This record gives sequence, C-alpha cells and structure tokens, in this order.
Amino acid sequence: MAVRGLGCPVRFALTAGQKGDAPQAENLIAGLPAEIVMADTAYDSDALRRTISDKGAIAVIPNNPSRASKYPLDHDLYAQRYLIECCFSKLKQFRRVATRYEKTARNYLAVITIAAIVLWIR
Repeated sequence: MAVRGLGCPVRFALTAGQKGDAPQAENLIAGLPAEIVMADTAYDSDALRRTISDKGAIAVIPNNPSRASKYPLDHDLYAQRYLIECCFSKLKQFRRVATRYEKTARNYLAVITIAAIVLWIR
C-alpha cells in the first residue's frame, strides 16, 4: 500500500497471502510524486532504492541485518512511519476489511477501495 503524508491510502495492490509485499513496491510508487519514500526493513533492496533515487526522492528504509554495505538512515524521518501503520489500523476498523468476509479477491478489493474512500472523505 502506498500512503500519502497524512496517512491516507493512495494505491494498493492485493496479493496472495504467501507472496511477499516487497515485489509490489516498485509498481505502487511508479508515477507518484514523492520527496521521501518510507518503508520497513522488508523492502530493503538495491533495486527499490535505485528506483526511489531515480524519482529524485530520499529512501528512508532501515537496512536488512544481512546487508553487507549499510545505507544511512534518518531516524527522525523514519519515526514518521507510524502514519503508515495508522492507515492500516484505520482500514481494519472496517469489519469487512479486518475479518475478510468477502470470499473473492475482486470483492475484497472493492471493500478495501470503499474503506479507503471513506478515509479520504473524513
């Protein structure tokens, strides 16, 4: 999920439960204007960092512990990542999103879209 600065969802992609989220990151940020791109350690890859720098943005991603060459991390900026977690929390306030009542991916994606619209309207 891509979230704007104030914690409202901008883009999201639904994947299978066994798939990782990191491969979706480049598609989610493609075409979005950004000065700073924040993510957690799972998104630490050279390809994603290169994509972010090509956009002219700053990557605020903690280093994976297994990474040989470490990148600097602005801890003050990374502290603002709580807005992303708050966005997930707000989405889970919608019962159909949290419990996934919808059986098909298409319907679940529609419910998430409606919940995201409500968050934008608030």
